[in-house]
Amino acid sequence: MKKRPKKVRKVDLRKIDPGAHPLCEDKETAQSRTRELQKTMYDLLYLMFAHNRYSLLIVLHGIDTAGKDGTVRHIFSGANPQGIRVFSFKKPTTEESRHDFLWRCHRHTPESGLATIFNRSYYEEVTTVMVYPEYLDEQRIPDELKERPDFFESRFESINAFEKLLAEKGTVVIKLFLHISKNEQRKRIKERLENRSKNWKFSAADIKERRHWDRYMDVFEKMLTRTSTPYAPWTVVPADDKWYRDYVVSKTIVERLERLAMSFPRAKRQNLSVR
Repeated sequence: MKKRPKKVRKVDLRKIDPGAHPLCEDKETAQSRTRELQKTMYDLLYLMFAHNRYSLLIVLHGIDTAGKDGTVRHIFSGANPQGIRVFSFKKPTTEESRHDFLWRCHRHTPESGLATIFNRSYYEEVTTVMVYPEYLDEQRIPDELKERPDFFESRFESINAFEKLLAEKGTVVIKLFLHISKNEQRKRIKERLENRSKNWKFSAADIKERRHWDRYMDVFEKMLTRTSTPYAPWTVVPADDKWYRDYVVSKTIVERLERLAMSFPRAKRQNLSVR
C-alpha cells in the first residue's frame, strides 16, 4: 500500500512579528541570560572538540541587512576561535557554477569536533535564484532539466537529503532565519548611508532588492516550509531587535548541543607513569 505524503505545515512569515519578544520581553534580562548562555556555549563547544564525535553546522539566512554578520560576531564571542570557522558565500565562481549547486558548500562542512558557520549558503539557490531565474544560465544546466516544472522542488529534496547525510555523520545542523521587517531594513540601509563607519556595507543593490520584498517573502516561506526537517529544523528568529536576536541564537545553539551525549575522553592509563 502506497504511503500518503506527510502534510507539511506552511510557514507564514507575515504572521510572525519581527519585533516580537515571546521568549523574553525585557532587554536587560535577555542580555543577562545571553551572557550566561555564551559561557555555556563556550563550554559545550570545547566539550564537542574534545569528544571528537559530533560537529556543528550553523546556517544563517535572511534578507539583506537582516543581521547575518552581527550574528556571526555574536556566536564567535561565545566560542574558541580555534574550533570554529566561518564561510561567507558570495556570487559563485566559474568553477563553482560548473558543479552541482551543493558542491562549494559541501567542501566546507565541519569535520568531527569542529563548528562551522555558513553566512549565506546553498539556500541562495532556492531563494535568490527563484527571484532571478536567469542566474541559472551561468550554471550550464541542460534546458530540458532547467525547464522542468519541478526543478526547484527537486532542489528542496536534494537539500533535505544532503542535510540528512550530514546528520547521519554526527553533524548538528542549526538553521537560523533572521526575520526583520521592511521598515527595519529601511532604517538599517539609511544608517549605512549616514554612518561613515558603516558606509562600506552599503550597496545600491540593497535598495534595488527592496522592490522584490514580497517576492522574497514568498520564496522564503516556501524554503522554510519545504526544508525544515526533524534532523535539520529551521528556527525563525525575530531580528528587528539585535539584543533579542542574540538571545534566541544563543539559546537555540545551547539547547541543541545539550541534547548530545558527550563526555571528555579518559586517558589510557596502561604503561603510563609521570615522573
